[in-house]
Amino acid sequence: MQTQLTTADAYNLVHDGILAFARAEQQGMRIDVDYCERKKTFLTRKIEYKVKQFYETELGRQWHQVFGPKMTLGSNDQLGHILYETRGIEPVKLTASSKKGATDEAALKQLKIPDLDILIGIRKLKKIRDTYLDAFVREQKNGILHPFFELHTVITFRSSSRRPNFQNIPKRDKESMKICRSAIYPRLGHQLMEVDFSSLEVSIAACYHKDPVMIAYLMDPDSDMHGDMAEQIFLIKGFDKKKYSEHKLLRNAAKNGFVFPQFYGDFYGNNAEGLCTWVDLPQSKWKPGMGMKLPGGIHISDHMIDNGVKSFDAFVEHLKGIQDHFWNDRFKVYGQWKEDWLEEYRNKGYFDLFTGFRCSGVMGKNEVINYPVQGAAFHCLLWSFIDLDHRMREEKWDTKLIGQIHDAVVLDVHPDELDYVSKVVKEVTCVALPKEWTWINVPLDVEADLCDVDRPWSEKKAYELN
Repeated sequence: MQTQLTTADAYNLVHDGILAFARAEQQGMRIDVDYCERKKTFLTRKIEYKVKQFYETELGRQWHQVFGPKMTLGSNDQLGHILYETRGIEPVKLTASSKKGATDEAALKQLKIPDLDILIGIRKLKKIRDTYLDAFVREQKNGILHPFFELHTVITFRSSSRRPNFQNIPKRDKESMKICRSAIYPRLGHQLMEVDFSSLEVSIAACYHKDPVMIAYLMDPDSDMHGDMAEQIFLIKGFDKKKYSEHKLLRNAAKNGFVFPQFYGDFYGNNAEGLCTWVDLPQSKWKPGMGMKLPGGIHISDHMIDNGVKSFDAFVEHLKGIQDHFWNDRFKVYGQWKEDWLEEYRNKGYFDLFTGFRCSGVMGKNEVINYPVQGAAFHCLLWSFIDLDHRMREEKWDTKLIGQIHDAVVLDVHPDELDYVSKVVKEVTCVALPKEWTWINVPLDVEADLCDVDRPWSEKKAYELN
């Protein structure tokens, strides 16, 4: 049981982690190669059809007219030229570097041009085929995929993955997730289980800054930080994420468009852009009937206008005040910790993680604030992975560890061992880890998803750990 970890502890964690990862790599996971080849052929036909369809659109014809044989559907520069110069469309978002109209997927969707939906679809299908399915087929050996998991390539001492990048397989986009993860199977007669820490980086950040308000949120399962922020950002009264699906979406917008970006050092201007994407509002003057609908059928633009926020610029100013309140009132201890931590780094040129690792060299403010949290959070996963690997070998489980994704572990489980393995996973992550590392000052929790026997990773469903 250690409070202050040393460089020797950090070395041992990496040493034991590499060995545990090597055993997971050796075990590997089953890949349906025939499925991948069939799906690649299907996607190729679908892409060809969509490309032909796009060339026949007004946008496609105009693009070809301007660039002729040099027309390249994957060129963002060409697309930006057609949209914002040839057509004179007002961008909903500007790039940070060139200050030109953005051509990322979120920005294109907000333009609400049907022709662009076809182009977005083409790009997504190409990525599924060329980045993921191709890699599965190329890297498998006798129907088994053995992704590499490494601990020496990331400055925060997190892990990375390659050949293929197991940590980058689609999860959020439903179509991409289903196609890609439908290729990954457990051993015959087994089932895949994915276990991940809940809000791990938020919890580990609290171990550093010890903000009493944040700790109160983390200690009380009935509190809802993201719901509280959604109420404040979108001026909602009677917020109820369980009763209204629209409120649940606003909560996710507040969580991913404001709270987490703020924790990672973003600022209110960027947050405004992200939040508008979530609720489908343009970066211009707002009119009635714009954006998502709230309970009762009222559009969010009408609601915001009624509450005095009538445009994107006004929303930016609104968020400016919320950001000030966020750091100087709601989480003022956290805010002060960031300043103190940065000042200490500037004086010393390095900082130490709670897990014994040292980060040094030239870093920006956001890196100095984020790296200790990201690194130590991953090390919680790594420690758990090592301990589970040790128990698995000592007790001779038929269940095997086969992969990890920063804050998640993937196991190939024998059904007869499911109850026992579930108990051990819960005990290791939520009891043994905080007992070993006493600097963890808030409860840790994990969530699990489970696939049926002999079913692919795409079919995982929520599973309650014992």
